[in-house]
Amino acid sequence: MSSGYLILENGKIFEGTLLGNNPDVMGEVVFNTSMTGYQEIITDPSYAGQILTFCYPTIGNYGINLFDNESNQPQLKGVVLGDVCEKPSHFLSKKSFAEQLEEAGIPGITGVDTRDLVKLIRKEGTIKGMITSSIPAKHALDQLWKKDNICWVSQVSTNEIITYHQTGPHVALIDYGSKKSIIEALLKENCKVTVVPYDFTFEQMKALNPDGILLSNGPGDPMMLNSHFFDIKKMVEQFPTLGICLGHQLIALAFGAKTEKLTYGHRGGNHPVKDLQSGKVSITSQNHGYVVVKDTIDQNIFEITFQNVNDGSVEGLKHLSHPIQTVQFHPEAHPGPSDTEYIFRNFILQLEKVGDMKYAIT
Repeated sequence: MSSGYLILENGKIFEGTLLGNNPDVMGEVVFNTSMTGYQEIITDPSYAGQILTFCYPTIGNYGINLFDNESNQPQLKGVVLGDVCEKPSHFLSKKSFAEQLEEAGIPGITGVDTRDLVKLIRKEGTIKGMITSSIPAKHALDQLWKKDNICWVSQVSTNEIITYHQTGPHVALIDYGSKKSIIEALLKENCKVTVVPYDFTFEQMKALNPDGILLSNGPGDPMMLNSHFFDIKKMVEQFPTLGICLGHQLIALAFGAKTEKLTYGHRGGNHPVKDLQSGKVSITSQNHGYVVVKDTIDQNIFEITFQNVNDGSVEGLKHLSHPIQTVQFHPEAHPGPSDTEYIFRNFILQLEKVGDMKYAIT
């Protein structure tokens, strides 16, 4: 391992030791407060284009297993650590955290004062950064910081239609960067699941004719997908729908609401969310940098169903006349550990109810 640097857009430089390979990458520097789940986190496609800082001081203690990846491989740009465990201890472990990065071609940097870095991000907001083996000239860095935003969803979405056969309701999962856990949660409910690309059209969805639609999580600014809002609105008005994370934001935007970027995002496994109907607070897993702006939601169309306890941001919506519901958090994750599993159960019950009505009419 050799020395390296994390260089921030504001000129701040953190020195450390490089991990993995393929240094000299640039991305948006964010942080996650979770104490466990690093394997699931680095393979979550929602981190595409980002350099992820782990707040927990030591990463890699229980190694990497063959079961917990949320996608085929890490999609993020790089990772920043305080300390990495080189000799993990767990009976399912097959490789170390550093070996996972090496195989995926993802650079990391360890030995960084992550507390100082996170305090900086919390104060100044999410910032661009670069992991590198040497410090480039200032004029070269200035050009790098000016690079245009990329539609990361197009980089992580499936390119083909994939079907998982079961005997229950048929759910079309629009893949904006979906996690494996979402598919597993639907299969657990005995759903037939068809995963479709992010640019699936309304006409294609009509031809597929599922019992319901799930709009998945995914990376980046939801406004990068504004050309798809018309199709999204038509689809969700015709089929019972659940939107998760980015899917929640896209549905709100399709009906005329607006989104804004948070100062440093919600990323971690301990975010309290209040169900505004029952008053119950659940501990949720979250990973997003944008939120739906409350004042832009037409409350003649949508009811706000969930609210973040910490900052009051919108965490869920329910359409007043169509079977459409959304959540900003991840009900398939297990920080509670099962506080919000009922979101999927309610969705399936909704599909079954609409299905029974459809069959009664025919």
